[in-house]
Amino acid sequence: MQLELGYAARAPWVPTRRQFQRWLDAAWTRRPETGVVSIRVVGLARIRSLNRRYRHKDRATNVLSFAGPGRLPDRNWLLGELVLCAPVVAAEARLQGKRLEAHWAHLTVHGVLHLLGFDHEGAAQAAEMESKEVQILDRLGFSDPYI
Repeated sequence: MQLELGYAARAPWVPTRRQFQRWLDAAWTRRPETGVVSIRVVGLARIRSLNRRYRHKDRATNVLSFAGPGRLPDRNWLLGELVLCAPVVAAEARLQGKRLEAHWAHLTVHGVLHLLGFDHEGAAQAAEMESKEVQILDRLGFSDPYI
């Protein structure tokens, strides 16, 4: 998995490139093809602006997924972009009593699964996606984020 990473926010704590890479690799299911994902870590104003523009929700959110075109002529996959909001992720982890690293890992895996076509709109879809997240996070050494 190839990672393009940009930081527009680094507080209170954000994962390193190595951490993001590990989580992406764990979620990538289209081996042997290479996937390309862009991750941007942003602050409250930027995520709120994106959420308002693309989802018509005027509030900050933890992660947004923007799908890419899929398979390229070179057989690589351009999955798309994840935009994660550092202050929202930190606040959620604190409120939910989760380790900050574990919450970042969960939201990264969750976002990649969206880029791979998973969704949680219906109960069956949500159960399938959550099961996949739990399996991937378990392999990474993180506990079930839903309990």
